[in-house]
Amino acid sequence: MGPVLAGVLQLLALIAALALAYIPLGNYMARVYSSDKHWRVEKWVYKGIGANPDTEMTWPAYLRGVLAFSAVGVLFLYLLMRLQGVLPGSLGFSSVDPAQSFNTAVSFVTNTNWQSYYGEQTMGHVVQTAGLAVQNFVSAAVGMAVAVALVRGFARSRTGELGNFWSDLVRGTLRILVPAAAIAAIVLVACGVIQNFSGVHEVGQFMGGSQQWNGGAVASQEAIKEVGTNGGGYFNANSAHPFENPTPFTNLFEIFLILVIPFSLTRTFGVMVGSVKQGYAILATMFTIWLVFVALMMWTEFAHHGPALQAAGGAYEGKEVRFGVGASSIFAVSTTLTSTGAVDSFHSSFTGLGGGITMLGMMLGEIAPGGVGSGLYGMLVMAVIAVFVAGLMVGRTPEYLGKKIGTREIKLAACYILITPALVLVFTAVSMALPTPPHSMLNSGAHGFSEVLYAFTSASNNNGSAFAGLNANTDWFNTMTGLAMLLGRFLPMVFVLALAGSLAEQKPVPVTAGTLRTEKPLFTGLLVGAILIITGLTYFPALALGPLAEGLA
Repeated sequence: MGPVLAGVLQLLALIAALALAYIPLGNYMARVYSSDKHWRVEKWVYKGIGANPDTEMTWPAYLRGVLAFSAVGVLFLYLLMRLQGVLPGSLGFSSVDPAQSFNTAVSFVTNTNWQSYYGEQTMGHVVQTAGLAVQNFVSAAVGMAVAVALVRGFARSRTGELGNFWSDLVRGTLRILVPAAAIAAIVLVACGVIQNFSGVHEVGQFMGGSQQWNGGAVASQEAIKEVGTNGGGYFNANSAHPFENPTPFTNLFEIFLILVIPFSLTRTFGVMVGSVKQGYAILATMFTIWLVFVALMMWTEFAHHGPALQAAGGAYEGKEVRFGVGASSIFAVSTTLTSTGAVDSFHSSFTGLGGGITMLGMMLGEIAPGGVGSGLYGMLVMAVIAVFVAGLMVGRTPEYLGKKIGTREIKLAACYILITPALVLVFTAVSMALPTPPHSMLNSGAHGFSEVLYAFTSASNNNGSAFAGLNANTDWFNTMTGLAMLLGRFLPMVFVLALAGSLAEQKPVPVTAGTLRTEKPLFTGLLVGAILIITGLTYFPALALGPLAEGLA
């Protein structure tokens, strides 16, 4: 079987698995967030944190819950890393320095999971399991909660109430993420991913010297890292490491885990607003962009010119032979079109255009299908923009799901889509202008610029994947990427929740003959076009200086 055919067959198998899970998982999540009953364990949690899960919240109250919970998470994780040297199970590792502790704490709380350190040489068992793994669950649950709040904004009328943040957080964690991660971890252990608490031990001789590895609860963390679109690897090689991702099957399974909740949330959206066709329209938009990106990535990596690449059957540099070019291409697109950031290959070693595709995927706002929760609310904001554009073209007041898109709503949506590009371009420009940060670049010229551009694109979009080649473990990059992650996560949430509150206060507008049918293929095409045009106009100059210049050279 040729490598191209193998890649296509894996893609078809992945699509089939996602299709089978779509309706049952989407319906289940809709029931979770619509239920008025609480599990006993949930009541214990509410009592422990002093929250009343039945109290409805306006958008400012909901936002205060998000920010307060996240601030406590950053502080706890920061202190855990600073005290690692005196904690049991530290494997002899010292405390993490302040700049890196700040960066890592922000990274995992914002669902970014950017890592400027070697996981197996820096973090002990306590930090990995009690700190990083816990944030993998709750940071994902926060994103899902904000998405559900926006969905309620569309579904409700004449009220400013969006539900209860604490209830949404606990339910998303205990009813969705924990069961899904538990099942996934069992599958990964059965397929060879390690799960233990062993210390550092010698595993053999390597080039005349000893080679040492430490064990860890890898399968359980790998499961939630993918299910929650987190991405932080237990080992520095991330999902390219055989302890995290040993076989072609586990590789395809991990891609499935990355995509299954973000895609299925469109079904949840359709059920909660009372029109599954609206969910299918959003799904079609996400799937179209994802599939086109996968096809383009496979083309660039299989058909790139050059005798060495042609003899090898594709661009194999930086890719695991056990996965091949096809599976690596699917993984790279899936991880950068979501907020996962896990990698099974090194994006810096992709062809110039292939590396540009990974960057462009993040620059879209990671909405195809995007992160757990963040992908859905990002796509719905883009739908508001598309409806507004359509309204301008036909001279009608724009409406979406029975809600008028007025001045307030479009201002909030516009602020949302401007935040991330501003962070990416400003931080990249400042880093390239100062004398010291460029010293962290492994390469010069277009590729070196791409390393810096990729780093801030990844941080600001809460992706967390690295281009490789850039030494980001410096005070400058630890601090600046940390700020980019904080602002890139929580400023958009402010505008999303404000938009949700504004929509919830409106009364429904009746459908007329002139209403734009947002469940039709025409709207899907309009939405895809709006996303690509907005992104292209924003980022094209920067892409032209980096991956496009390299790819066309």
